[in-house]
Amino acid sequence: MMELSSRNRFKGTVKNVNLGAVNAEITIEIAPGVEVVSVITKSSAERLQLAEGKEAYALIKSTDVAIAVE
Repeated sequence: MMELSSRNRFKGTVKNVNLGAVNAEITIEIAPGVEVVSVITKSSAERLQLAEGKEAYALIKSTDVAIAVE
């Protein structure tokens, strides 16, 4: 795998690809019942040939993660 600056890498399986006019919402299951959802450009989803069942990685850059509690 290519070296990346993102340290948080989660390997999983694409569970859902929802293509819009410009963006795509991608759901990756990284463990049973644990999902990560990302919005990327439609062209990126097509270029990566993302489809249900395909293996993929969710890369999370720590500067872009927000935490909330009630």
